[in-house]
Amino acid sequence: MTAPDDMATDPMPHLPDAVFFDMDGLLVETEHIWYLAETGIMEMFDVPWGPEHQGALVGGPVDLAVDYMVAHAGEPHTHAEVLSLLVVSMERLMRTEPVHWRPGAKDLLLALEAAGVPCALVSASWRNLVDAVCDAVLHDVGHGVFATTVASGELERTKPFPDPYLLAAERLGVDPRRCVVLEDSHTGVTAGVASGALVVAVPSLVPIEPAEGLIVVGSLTELTPQLLGEWSHDWCPRT
Repeated sequence: MTAPDDMATDPMPHLPDAVFFDMDGLLVETEHIWYLAETGIMEMFDVPWGPEHQGALVGGPVDLAVDYMVAHAGEPHTHAEVLSLLVVSMERLMRTEPVHWRPGAKDLLLALEAAGVPCALVSASWRNLVDAVCDAVLHDVGHGVFATTVASGELERTKPFPDPYLLAAERLGVDPRRCVVLEDSHTGVTAGVASGALVVAVPSLVPIEPAEGLIVVGSLTELTPQLLGEWSHDWCPRT
């Protein structure tokens, strides 16, 4: 029996099947920590390092960042040397320097949890840094707020390849085309678009232009589960 018109209720809002959060620069503000680590290493080498160099590394895989630093430092410095220094410095700083939520990130994450939308943290950072960030901020909301986390080194290929996002979707048992990826860098956006998901970019240090399958907003504060759901359903209509 159908309800009378005056008793009819609004249909349930569309929601994405899952939402995947990037970490550095999107979920939390850590770019200043990367800059501290990179600058400290270059000072040891007596090599100048500025914001223009940091901008070239935003969102990129760690190995490519290390290669860039080695090329900038010159001989006799090696990939293994710089990587080792960066690993030690970053973990120390992540556990001693303050790590802050990006504007709107905490509220959006809690809203998605309340709406029953599973979330994953998908990062190009190492596992020890992902764990350090989770320890620093997730005590506010509970570590279980992310159904799964993916870190660099857990797959043969990381961003800009789609593999990390595809792995997160596989773990959650969802179709990536029905999911939303939240990113802040060109490298992450490339990975998200290649996964088939709708990508919503919140540029941090470098501008990003909207494109097919890519929506650009100024802040996570502009987003709600319902809005992400509407965009996701427009991108991949459900029958």
